[in-house]
Parts: sequence; structure tokens; C-alpha cells
Amino acid sequence: MLTSNLRRASVLVVLTSLLAGCSDLVVLNPSGDIAAQKGQLIVIATILMLLIVVPVIFFIFLFAWRYRQGAKHAQDDYAPDWDHSTRLELLIWAAPLVIIIALGALTWITTHKLDPYRPLDRISATKALPENVKPLEVEVISLDWKWLFLLPEQGIATVNELAAPVNRPIHFKLTSSSTMNAFYVPDLAGMIYTMPGMQTELNAVINKAGTYRGMSSHYSGEGFSGMTFKFHGLSDEDFAQWVDRAKADGKVLTRDAYLALAKPSSRDPVQRFASVEAGLYQRIMNLCVEDGQMCMDEMMARDARRNHAHHSGLAPDKLAEQDICTTDTPIFE
Repeated sequence: MLTSNLRRASVLVVLTSLLAGCSDLVVLNPSGDIAAQKGQLIVIATILMLLIVVPVIFFIFLFAWRYRQGAKHAQDDYAPDWDHSTRLELLIWAAPLVIIIALGALTWITTHKLDPYRPLDRISATKALPENVKPLEVEVISLDWKWLFLLPEQGIATVNELAAPVNRPIHFKLTSSSTMNAFYVPDLAGMIYTMPGMQTELNAVINKAGTYRGMSSHYSGEGFSGMTFKFHGLSDEDFAQWVDRAKADGKVLTRDAYLALAKPSSRDPVQRFASVEAGLYQRIMNLCVEDGQMCMDEMMARDARRNHAHHSGLAPDKLAEQDICTTDTPIFE
């Protein structure tokens, strides 16, 4: 009985490992160009490191066998006064140094090239970026524990579902309603953090039609495990139909509707909103959705005026009419 249970447990562990491995392979074979370039970086970096690791492991076993107790070489090659070899020292230090320089150069180049704030310079390895192409703007808000997407160009909003045309650049603007989180679609690009009162950005593109898994990759509380969504890569025609379905829903995402939506809940079904109240994203980012709340950018503008008046010796009311910043130009980005 015990043997049977152990056998079943072993099979379960193997199957779980295989399933986990299939999921992890997405990182090395994604459907978006940014994610593909990051996957190539992982492969190249791994190969460069293996140039050191494999020979070291090989020689460990070779020396253990060659100089084992009782072996002929253990006595023939015995040299008690040996303490230095210039040739060996050069090999030991030069090879890792070359690898480190190569890794450093590669990492420096790709870190700047794949900066999430940097606009795309190509669609894929074989397709250049068309002239005057307009990226799809997507405003992302991480809630407890769901994802809210606003598409200002289309005038719609969705919960736990997002779509984008294939081979069209996507410009994400991301923030959070309360806790820090991380937006991640493995097939699309690397993860990017979302933080309350701040905005991060991500530029990406999806190159193949399909349905992909999106998730939160940063633990954020009780409902974290269910904080997933579907990302659809669609043709232009299918994307237009997806937008039309959202508009046909008829619901409006007002400030009150958002406050109800922002209440903690887990594994929420997909919701669609036909329109969005003007300026909602800016209010969410500046933490002033509720009536009577002062927006963060307005508060900082007042502080800036007060400090400027203090250091310049002017009365604060002389600066009250100066528009140092507005809700359309947030300080924190």
C-alpha cells in the first residue's frame, strides 16, 4: 500500500513538473516582439555562462578520476613544490573576464533598447515600424483583486479582459487603486509595476493572433491568485467587433461605478462598459475619485507655490493664479 502511494505521488510530481515546464517555455517562445527579444537575451546569457560552467564541471570529474587513490597518474604527476603556472592563471582569469565583459555589454545594450518607456522601433524582427503609426492607448488600473482597462481612443472600459490588434504598437499607462502590484502578460512583454498615486508605462506589440494569459506577478493579498485576465490578439476587423460588443453593453463607468468596482473582490467575471466618465483615469491616479478629496497633483502644486513664495519672499496669494500643474499633467510619472 505504501509503495503504491509513493508511486502515485512520484507520478503526480513528474506530471506537475512537466506542466510547469510547458508554462515556463512561454518566456522562450512568446508571441510578442518585446518578450521575444527578452527571451533571446536569456538564451544568450545562459550560453555565455555555460561556457564557464560546463568546462569547470567536466574538469572536476576528470581530475577526480585521474587523481583518484591508486591511479597511476596520482603518483607520476605528484609535484609538491609546484605553486604557480602563468599559463593556467591566464586561462583561469581571462576566460571569465571575457564572459563578464560580453555579458555586461549585452545587458547594457538590451536594457536601454528594451526600456519599457521607450517607444517601439520595430514591429518584429522581420517587420519595420510603419510610418505615422498610432499606438493603441491603454490605461491600466490594478484593483483589489482585478484589472480595469480603459481605452480612451475607443471610449470603452473592460474588467479582466483586454484586446489589441495584431502588429499594432500598444502604449500602456499603468497605476493602482491601493496596493502595489505588477502587470504581466508573458507572451507580450516583461512585467511592469503599478503603484498608487504614480504612473508607469510599457510599450509592446503582439505579433500573433490568439488568447493569452495575463496576471499579477506581485503578491498583493488574499485574492492575488485569482487576479488574472485574458489578453486577445485580434485582427483589425475582430478588434473592431470586440469594441462594438463593449459599446453594445450600454453600461457607463462613472465615478460611482468605479468606487463600487474598486471594493475588494476576487475572481470577478468579465465586465464591459460602453463609455467612461471624462477624466476618470486622472482622478484614479491622483487618488481623488471620491467627492471632497483633493487630487495629489493639486496638493503638490499648492505646496510648490507655497515653497516658491516662501523662498522668494512673495505673498502666497500672488502665486495662487499660476498654473504650475493641472490634473492633465501629473507630477509623478
